[in-house]
Amino acid sequence: MGLKDDLERYREIGEERRQDLAEFIQYGDLGGSRGDEVRIPIKIVDLPEFAYDQRDKGGVGQGEGAEPGDPVGQPQPQPGEDGDEDGEPGEEGGEHEYYEMDPEEFAEELDERLGLDLDPKGKKVIEETEGDFTDITRTGPSSTLDFERLFKQGLKRKLAMDFDEDYVREALKVDGWGPATVFEWAREKNIVVSKAWIEDAYEGIPDEEKTKWASIEEMEENVEQTDTPQRIRREGVDEIPFRREDERYRYPEIVEEREKNVVVVNIRDVSGSMRQKKRELVERTFTPLDWYLQGKYDNAEFVYIAHDADAWEVDRDEFFGIRSGGGTRISSAYDLAAAILEEEYPWSEWNRYVFAAGDSENSSNDTEEKVIPMMEQIPANLHAYVETQPSGNAINATHAEEVERSFRDSDNVAVAYVSSPEDVIDAIYEILSTEEEG
Repeated sequence: MGLKDDLERYREIGEERRQDLAEFIQYGDLGGSRGDEVRIPIKIVDLPEFAYDQRDKGGVGQGEGAEPGDPVGQPQPQPGEDGDEDGEPGEEGGEHEYYEMDPEEFAEELDERLGLDLDPKGKKVIEETEGDFTDITRTGPSSTLDFERLFKQGLKRKLAMDFDEDYVREALKVDGWGPATVFEWAREKNIVVSKAWIEDAYEGIPDEEKTKWASIEEMEENVEQTDTPQRIRREGVDEIPFRREDERYRYPEIVEEREKNVVVVNIRDVSGSMRQKKRELVERTFTPLDWYLQGKYDNAEFVYIAHDADAWEVDRDEFFGIRSGGGTRISSAYDLAAAILEEEYPWSEWNRYVFAAGDSENSSNDTEEKVIPMMEQIPANLHAYVETQPSGNAINATHAEEVERSFRDSDNVAVAYVSSPEDVIDAIYEILSTEEEG
């Protein structure tokens, strides 16, 4: 087994021993990851490496003029050890301590872990391309003529119009029969032949042969009729009756390539009641949802809104750590979210997710009179509210219950309750399963 095999085996072990996905979401260091790379700790030993023979680097021994145990030399520094050649000690990070996955892989694993399989919807048409030549029209350039179809139509007509000419000629040789009688006989026998053809054929029969058969029964008893398939197999097809009305021209189907666009609006209460434990639970719930949706869609953008009694847009680095001392008015965040979505992310082009989190405390009547109507007015794939109350519900923490009650029969509103890290996976499932059902 070579070094390459050793490294492959190391990677396999790392994947097997990395922290369980649910355990990572509930208790792991989410801040060690980036938006495009999820880093999950691995519980394994160091990378395999060579152990060099120390005998050439000094040691102890016995030689002329030396006593046993005297040093015979000092180890010489290797390149990079003193920073003289290949870099300073510690420049290389301990990447072997993490299993790295992109958001797409994270989404696949979370789907598997939760038993979900969300199918993201394409919104914005980014390109119209010509697909297969599957559509048909009656006119077009000769290069696009569907000759195979034309041939089949002609062959069908050939089969429908074909008859055993020799058999009909023998009927014209029945004593006392003429073209009119033979034509009526042919119609009774379902032989598709024109009266004009019969008349022409009758004229071509010598007079002495026109009395060959005493009766039609004698003729039919002595002459075997050959059906069309037998005759084609034996004689082939001399000509196919093509008609212009059978011509069809192929042209390509126009395929719309739809880019799967998503915008995720994350709203967080940063008022004085949102202490550290509550903020941490928001981060543990929202961060995996961000990774998941980024992995599902072609193009994902994120909007972060913080609010107390007023709302303002922040970047992601500020979002989970910021805290103010003001009161709480959740509707201010929805007002700002509606304005941003309307201006920058039209519903016709963007899938939308609006996620809000807090401890369910809100100013009097704000939930019923403003927030719930706003949630009804903002078009979105999914609205969700996550209540974070580590110590249980506060007296005035009724926002989540009011939202849940108002949208009990809705298929695009989810409410989840998180009081500890153990609740995070269930909350994520509640949110994503609501989207799947919708």
